[in-house]
Amino acid sequence: MISQKDRNTIRELASKWMEWASLPVMQERQRLWQAVHDLKAERPVILVETAWIDGFVGADELRCEDPFLRQVEQNLRVTLRQAAELGDDLVIEPHYRLGWRMRFSDYGVPVETRAPLGADKSIAYTFSFPIATPADIDRLRPRTIAVDRAETQRRRALLEEIMGDILPVRLGNFDPFISEFDVGEYGDLGFTGNFFFGLTWQLYRFIGNDRLLYWVYDQPAAVHRLMEYLLADRLALFGYFEQEGLLDFNTDSQMAGPRSYGFVSDLPAPGTGHPARLKDVWGWAESQEFEMISPGMYQEFVLPYLAKLSARFGLVYYGCCERVDDRLPQILNAIPNLRSVSVSGWSNLARTAELLGRKYVFSRKPTPANISGASPDWDGLEADMKNTRDVTRDSNLEILFRDVYTINGDRARLRQWVDMTKRIFQI
Repeated sequence: MISQKDRNTIRELASKWMEWASLPVMQERQRLWQAVHDLKAERPVILVETAWIDGFVGADELRCEDPFLRQVEQNLRVTLRQAAELGDDLVIEPHYRLGWRMRFSDYGVPVETRAPLGADKSIAYTFSFPIATPADIDRLRPRTIAVDRAETQRRRALLEEIMGDILPVRLGNFDPFISEFDVGEYGDLGFTGNFFFGLTWQLYRFIGNDRLLYWVYDQPAAVHRLMEYLLADRLALFGYFEQEGLLDFNTDSQMAGPRSYGFVSDLPAPGTGHPARLKDVWGWAESQEFEMISPGMYQEFVLPYLAKLSARFGLVYYGCCERVDDRLPQILNAIPNLRSVSVSGWSNLARTAELLGRKYVFSRKPTPANISGASPDWDGLEADMKNTRDVTRDSNLEILFRDVYTINGDRARLRQWVDMTKRIFQI
């Protein structure tokens, strides 16, 4: 039974959501995001990722008691607070997005998450690393993949019954990044549409960092076996979504890459008459865990597998937090449907801008440490944005501030950064 208090809470937030979604500025922002992704940028677009910031919306602010509705309330409140306080290019669309609930077996070897390191509450953690020798690879089995249609439709029906007359519910896609963690509490935060490849991401969870570094020298055949296994796993996963009719076009405010919207005119828009296929959607390739290997080893052990996956998708977003400029020419050559490239603080910004030119999106990721903790480094933040401005004058630029986890309760610093960035770019 759902209490009247829970119903009233969701309906109130849904009404506020629709008020924001109905503002003309939302259509204008969509147009600006699409212009960047169409490689015809009119100005940089700016977005702050707020969902993971500790205390951005505190648990004491939530009023729903039902666990599922409490997750929905959290998502609604985070988005509404961002719209009200930050002044970035957040897009709120006139619907609530719900992803399919998925069920996966393990890989034949359970990858256990170990306790946080050194703190009661921390984002630091480790794993059991079950593949300790090349012989352990024989223990791997194909995962079973299934959609929980009944539970998904139950949740959809519940939301439609509570708020559907105010805020329609749209179903489709899921977040494989979240599903790999198997953390149900994050399963309904709205990060659908994010087709994260995660090959080396999962490889690390199998063998650990030491073996990542040693095995490319000592056991190269084992690394290839693992990458081939993971490639087959991802092809099966994404193929299942296509075959089961679970795909939806992610050319909207769903995530095309790590917090980048999918607005683009080169792929079909939501509402297109035919069922979505993989070639109609964005995919997200990256290899943060192998940043430390040479471009030559990356060419041998990683890129061929990413390229095979990328070929299944319409457009590809590449990268996350890793350095890319030292291997970017190889990536550009191997993935012809590449559109956006993540450029973190580890990359040489000028060299990356030169390589990308106007043919790709320069997806800038400011260094989160500068704004985190007790005292933001405002000189460092300003210098970073000025440097970005200077090297991207002829780029299709989006600025995505991600992985900010701790702001000591000081939400105002986020708006201060947005205002500073707008001033530097004369927006």
